[in-house]
Amino acid sequence: MKALRRPSTAVNALLALLIVGAGFWGWTLLRDTSQTTQASASGIRTVTATEGDVIRTLSAAGAVASASTATATFATAGTVTQIKVKVGQEVRSGALLAQVDPTDAQRDLALARANLEAAEDARDRATAAGTDTDNAANAITQAELAVDEAEAAVAGTRLTAPMGGTVTAVNGTLGGSSTSGSAGDTGGAGGFVDIADLKKLQITAAFSEADATELKAGQSATIVWNALRGAETTGEVVAVDPTATSEDGVVTYGVTVSLPNPPDGAKPGQTVTVSVVTGSVEKAVMVNSAAVSAAGNRRTVTVVDGTGRQEVRQVKVGLEGDDATQITSGLAVGERLVLPTTSTTTTGATGGTMRMGGTGFTGGGAPPGGGTGGR
Repeated sequence: MKALRRPSTAVNALLALLIVGAGFWGWTLLRDTSQTTQASASGIRTVTATEGDVIRTLSAAGAVASASTATATFATAGTVTQIKVKVGQEVRSGALLAQVDPTDAQRDLALARANLEAAEDARDRATAAGTDTDNAANAITQAELAVDEAEAAVAGTRLTAPMGGTVTAVNGTLGGSSTSGSAGDTGGAGGFVDIADLKKLQITAAFSEADATELKAGQSATIVWNALRGAETTGEVVAVDPTATSEDGVVTYGVTVSLPNPPDGAKPGQTVTVSVVTGSVEKAVMVNSAAVSAAGNRRTVTVVDGTGRQEVRQVKVGLEGDDATQITSGLAVGERLVLPTTSTTTTGATGGTMRMGGTGFTGGGAPPGGGTGGR
């Protein structure tokens, strides 16, 4: 009898172990399934509608330029005998910049004055003789005009500064022609001498034709220097070119931005990035722009409540800013919105694949760097 009980005891013990193991395995399977469901649910990314400022900006590459420039060109052709200035030199208005050989112009002036004296003598003789003086009077008029032109030609042998500023280019050489740098001459792009006021700077930028429609004088702008580390200042749109410029099929409009407080080291020709504020709304109901879906003129958001229930709701939008969109109706501050998810495929170390959803934002909050707020 003892011998018969021993095998029965062993079988019972084995069965008990199997039952316990099966129960543990089932519990583990249920736990893993529950965790997977929770992980899937937590994959929903949401943002919260908040109240704040929505700002829209448009950006373009630009360059620093002088707000006041002038070109000085000789009025009289001749051989250059003197150049009084060099690039980088500051000059005052009226200062002598260069001179050409005045010999020919002075000779023409002397001849014109002699002709005028002869015409006056002829008039005097006609008057004394009591004859008609009309022809003599006409001759005097013509001679006086010739003297005026000759005097201007002599004055034109001296090139003076039309404004005060800094010499930015000298486009002629000693012994060369006084027309170097003038229109139609390939020796220079400007006048014989170019001058700029480097104390009055501005920004010139080219905006796309689509962006240019939103720009107008008076809008505020932020200017960031590419070469000057940390250099940033503000300005204002002064003018938008009324006509476009087309290059390689790309249409742009020139925009001029004031630069009242340039940073240290700012010089003409430096490249900058210009950002113009084209719209702003204060204390607006706003959401991250990624949470708003568009289909034609219809805008919708997906609202999620505390139980996780989702509702697609139509809303009306106002200003669509850089990072946030203004909601004018259909949504209240504090409501949570679902962000659209994207799927990406990554390869693990074992060669298998794993699909991950989400937008990269933290669940239940805004995206890094401001999220729902405008800049």
